[in-house]
Amino acid sequence: MNRYLAFVANLCCAAAVAASSAAAQTPSPAINTDPRNAQVVLPEPANPNLPSLILIGDSTVRNGKDDGQGKGAAGQWGWGNPLATMFDPARINVVNRAIGGLSSRTYLTTRHWQRSLALIKAGDVVLIQFGHNDGGPVNDNVRARGTIKGTGDETEEIDNLMTGEREVVHSYGWYLRVFVADIKARGATAVICSPIPRKSWGGDGRIRRSQNEYAGWAEQVARQQKVGFIDLNGIVARQYDTMGRDEVMKMFPLVTPDEQTHTNLAGAELNARAVVAGLKALRTPVVMTALNAAGLAVPAAEDDRPVVDAGKVAGDKPRDPSLPSLFLVGDSTVKSGGANGAIGWGERITPHFDTNKINVVNHAIGGRSSRTFFTEGRWDKVLAQLKAGDFVAIQFGHNDGARIGDPAGKNRGSAPGTGAETVEDTRPDGSKEQVHTFGWYMARYVADAKAKGATVILFSPVPHRDVWEQGRDFASYAQWDEEVARQGGALFADLTMVVSDAYRKAGAGAVDSYFSDARTHTNEAGAQFNAARVVDAFNSLPGNPLAAYLKH
Repeated sequence: MNRYLAFVANLCCAAAVAASSAAAQTPSPAINTDPRNAQVVLPEPANPNLPSLILIGDSTVRNGKDDGQGKGAAGQWGWGNPLATMFDPARINVVNRAIGGLSSRTYLTTRHWQRSLALIKAGDVVLIQFGHNDGGPVNDNVRARGTIKGTGDETEEIDNLMTGEREVVHSYGWYLRVFVADIKARGATAVICSPIPRKSWGGDGRIRRSQNEYAGWAEQVARQQKVGFIDLNGIVARQYDTMGRDEVMKMFPLVTPDEQTHTNLAGAELNARAVVAGLKALRTPVVMTALNAAGLAVPAAEDDRPVVDAGKVAGDKPRDPSLPSLFLVGDSTVKSGGANGAIGWGERITPHFDTNKINVVNHAIGGRSSRTFFTEGRWDKVLAQLKAGDFVAIQFGHNDGARIGDPAGKNRGSAPGTGAETVEDTRPDGSKEQVHTFGWYMARYVADAKAKGATVILFSPVPHRDVWEQGRDFASYAQWDEEVARQGGALFADLTMVVSDAYRKAGAGAVDSYFSDARTHTNEAGAQFNAARVVDAFNSLPGNPLAAYLKH
């Protein structure tokens, strides 16, 4: 059974562990006594020796006493409740510390955050979702929970009409940054979620998004703080649009048809599945470790096939050395050579170019990461052919998530991030290798190619078959590519989203027909489709440097 099927099998077993999960995640008997705080009983980790997935947020994460108000599945439920049933409580704690009615500000000022923070330890993952209540009044005698709009450092000093105390109110983004900083200080991993969408349609018939408000601000903070981000607002809104109005209505309590914010249990389950898809899409090592610990295994490497012997792969060369060349560098999603019916987009992009004006030279090779393409000397072969006026398009990431130190990773994982730190890895022959970050390798490619007078284009990876519809695939790698490109003077295109957006327009049925395997490699039709999307990405680059060489 391959890793992808194991993942599906684990999800299918979720229902079987639901009962034990409910029993294991028992609430703490202690009740907060401060009259300014919400009077709620909050759960604590059932087994402090296990890693924990801790949730903080509002009623869309944990509604009331987390019991559906006694109305069963028809009542109001937050997504944190069904999320817990998707994890094995014998392997991880799911601790829902969200509280209805609170904002990012009041979760902090009512000291619930202080109590939750005390439970967080190194290796834990904390999901943060606020925004639904942050738009309320900054000062009144009822809740006084509003925050300043945006992510800036501006403040407003008030005499709080509810507490009777002097208070300095900050922006929504400021409070999120406090949570992130505190989580990092405890050696845990923060993941920011944008708030789920309301049951509200715009004039275009689509569910209203909040990309220009709280969803957008949440993403901005996540990028600034270099933490994981799950766009629940966009993921769920897209699913609602596909479902249609009548089906969306069934996701909310029918007894209160005017309810726009709080879902019933069916809606909470839909949102929880989106959270799992978002976690899976992050593919950062710490999150992947947590998911593996939970029994929700995430494939860390591109596939289970043997790594292609580089000695058996003939190197490509420019057809006419007098012409400028476009060099393609990457893994099997760029060049598969037809193995098991798989074809990469780089093998079908040449027809889009006028070959009387430019050479298209595909140096991609299956099974490689940013690390191994460099350490095996493949990059040196590209440099030997590179000259001033050439272009280099580089796409890595599918194999960079392999766990360092795990033989199953085939010594191809790179360290996360863009820094200068290294991680030691032991090779099959017993030798030691200092493994750099993904960003370090990409920055080396940029610097070397620019020194030759070439233009460098960094692409985030094409998305997986099982992620594009539910979440934002390769979020971290896109962020790291963009950072490297900006600092090194290269160009960047978010190919992940260019292809994902095109997949959504094509529809799931069509997209399924584009793949030769369960999740990663495209067939002939998929390669042609993605090659056209790469051309779209080229055309979106500032100054459109390849325009003169493309067929129109």
